[in-house]
Amino acid sequence: MRAYSLDDVHATRKRKDSWWTVFLVDPVACRLTLLVANHTSITPNGLTRFSLILGMCSAICFAAGRLVPGALLFYLSFMVDCMDGKIARLKGTGTAFGLWLDYVGDRIRVVCCAAGLASGQYAVTGDIAYILLGAGVAVLDLFRYVNAPQMKRVREVVKENRLGRLAAVESVVATGHVRPAEAVAAAGHAGHVRPVEVVMPREAITPREPMRVVPFEGRRPGPRGGKRQKLPRRFGRLLARHRVRSHLLSGIEFHAAVFVVAPLVGRVALVPLAVASGALLLLNEVFLIYRMWLFSRVVPAAPLVEKVPRVSV
Repeated sequence: MRAYSLDDVHATRKRKDSWWTVFLVDPVACRLTLLVANHTSITPNGLTRFSLILGMCSAICFAAGRLVPGALLFYLSFMVDCMDGKIARLKGTGTAFGLWLDYVGDRIRVVCCAAGLASGQYAVTGDIAYILLGAGVAVLDLFRYVNAPQMKRVREVVKENRLGRLAAVESVVATGHVRPAEAVAAAGHAGHVRPVEVVMPREAITPREPMRVVPFEGRRPGPRGGKRQKLPRRFGRLLARHRVRSHLLSGIEFHAAVFVVAPLVGRVALVPLAVASGALLLLNEVFLIYRMWLFSRVVPAAPLVEKVPRVSV
């Protein structure tokens, strides 16, 4: 069996990940992955099942009112969940069923831990706010995971339509059966591509002097904000160097705040941290939906090849 190195494991990390994973999970998970890869024959699906077992133990601790053990078990469950993907990429043993199992296991862990946390604190305090807290955490997590693949599907459809429209415009321009201004407008709507200018001779087009397409040399709009954008760009480059995603509060940070940080702090932090992290996560989802809406307005729902204007020559 091949002996893997820590560099091999590092190469399996995601190109960008949440800051919680990058700084507080991966440093330990990568070393544990190295031990598992070199000294055991555990499969990625085996790690996923073990992660789910740890998650269920965490939910039981939360239901019993044991916040600190529940938080530590949830952290270990997430760490093992990060290891299964690394093992799959390292050994090339990933399967389609493993992807499904990992996805469903995450949802089961979150829902059970939310139910355990809510029921355990309600049993101790009798405060209905904890029941609402558990329901809100479960609903928000499920919405995020239902919404994400749908947004991805919309982006893929828009990209396909954009490429189809651009190809149709280029084909029409190549035949010379399009007015210059209309060709430029159509190409501009085809997506984020460099504009073109259709150059025609003063006389009628002849086979010796066909219409040609040259790059548009007009003034291109510069970045807005000037120096004010340097700081965000530097911050973005800093995050990229450390493999951290630009949106700093995703589902992973939300889970960490609710099931790790708040229980470790104590009962007094459960509701405030859950509400604050949930509100930030919801704002992030709204922002992503808004960006998707802007992205989907680039082209219509389907390529409109037949509507490209044509004229006889």
